[in-house]
Amino acid sequence: MTTDMAQNRPAAGIVMIVLAMTAISVNDMLVKQLSGGYPLHEIVLIRSGVGILFSLMMVQYEGGWRILKTRTPGLHALRGFLIVISNLTFFAALAVIPLADATALFFVAPLMITLFSIPILGEKVGPMRMGAVVVGFIGVVVMMQPWASQGTLGVSRWVLALPVVAAATYALNQVMTRKLGVNSKASALAVYIQGMFIVVSLAVWTVAGDGRFAEGADNESLIFLLREWQMPQGIDRWLFLGLGLNSAIIGYSISQAYRLANAATVAPFEYVGLPMAIFWGWLIWAELPGPWVMVGIALIVGAGLFVFFRERRKTRPMVRRRVHRRY
Repeated sequence: MTTDMAQNRPAAGIVMIVLAMTAISVNDMLVKQLSGGYPLHEIVLIRSGVGILFSLMMVQYEGGWRILKTRTPGLHALRGFLIVISNLTFFAALAVIPLADATALFFVAPLMITLFSIPILGEKVGPMRMGAVVVGFIGVVVMMQPWASQGTLGVSRWVLALPVVAAATYALNQVMTRKLGVNSKASALAVYIQGMFIVVSLAVWTVAGDGRFAEGADNESLIFLLREWQMPQGIDRWLFLGLGLNSAIIGYSISQAYRLANAATVAPFEYVGLPMAIFWGWLIWAELPGPWVMVGIALIVGAGLFVFFRERRKTRPMVRRRVHRRY
């Protein structure tokens, strides 16, 4: 890319983020389905091992091995570490709470992206969009039901906090993607993240692959993280293959979305993952969110749609200016 205008394609960015959220909803459904028999580090390792093969194919399509070179390896490593933490904390919660509820709590992330884009990227977010962000945060609070007792909720507050931690690290990751994406191809960004997943999961397997740290534990999230490694059997092998393919689609499409469009424009479209999560929860586990969660979802989706239409209305041609090539 030689101009900032080439990096400002909102329609293409929106298409890529919708594709990413569809793949993420399938990914989360598959992880929850496998969480009862396999440790999280095994799921992540196999998923990323398959996913990086697809990502390397895309590297060849987008320019060959040379696009994997980077002058900022530390920043890419930090970005990869953030998304690893985001995934691990979210999946640990997913083993305990319903898919729709975990996804709903995680959806503070697009709001955080919009806020983080102001100081980190220097993006402009006017008072109308900021008001919509506040409404979205109110929706998240409604979903978390801070007035309810732990007995009523049925899960620990620490478990409920895990998707929020995941959201914060995910938001920082995506803002960094926008900052680094001017000079890095989407396929290269995906390979860096897949590589970090492989490194971290191998490290956990080396230390805890025999399951000794899960012995005697009664916390389902902790057991999911640390249980003994099991070889996939039967249909589970195909589920793992599907996870790998989804991993490649997610890594590429998210990176591409935040390369192509303004972060505050792309972020609200991550909300399409909410109805997808509700659908999978109902279809596979006969789970439906309660009335308070539904109210919160309505607030967040409404706020996201307002932000999108406000952004489209205020869009103006950007001034072209040169940027430095990396290669």
